[in-house]
Amino acid sequence: NLPLDDAKTYAMLGNGETTGVFQLESAGMRRNIKALRPGSVEELAALIALYRPGPMDQIPTYISSKFGQTAPMYLHERLKPILEPTYGVIVYQDQVMFIAQAIAGYSLGQADILRKAMGKKKKEVMAQERAKFIAGARSQGVDAKTAAQIFDLILPFAGYGFNAAHAACYALVA
Repeated sequence: NLPLDDAKTYAMLGNGETTGVFQLESAGMRRNIKALRPGSVEELAALIALYRPGPMDQIPTYISSKFGQTAPMYLHERLKPILEPTYGVIVYQDQVMFIAQAIAGYSLGQADILRKAMGKKKKEVMAQERAKFIAGARSQGVDAKTAAQIFDLILPFAGYGFNAAHAACYALVA
């Protein structure tokens, strides 16, 4: 029966008082949680998901966009409904799959294959996937340059990203 909107809890977390709190006690996480000042389980889940080798570089962008210091950037209008809830930042594996669907016309099964291939980082497989993604995007009316930029955006994320359900569970435990 713990409330998920307890202001005192979020204030404590936002002050970096996270010693002994699952997933939140490292020095780097304390620094980022103080900057983010999360106000919901969703924001906590996003930070937990972003604090991984693949998407970690996007934490400052997420925080800056949350506070309106920078506007979210969408390389294509089809990305907006997918990335708007996370301030224009790819946070979850699920978003990578939805991007592959929206931009390159992948089925969910094909998008999951792409996600798995990215995680394995095999150069020859990734070259094939890149060509397939760009060709699919072109068939969906997206120019090759934009498709390549989007592929390059999702590539580092796949190094180690969480799916949304995993991050939500971690946030709930935290």
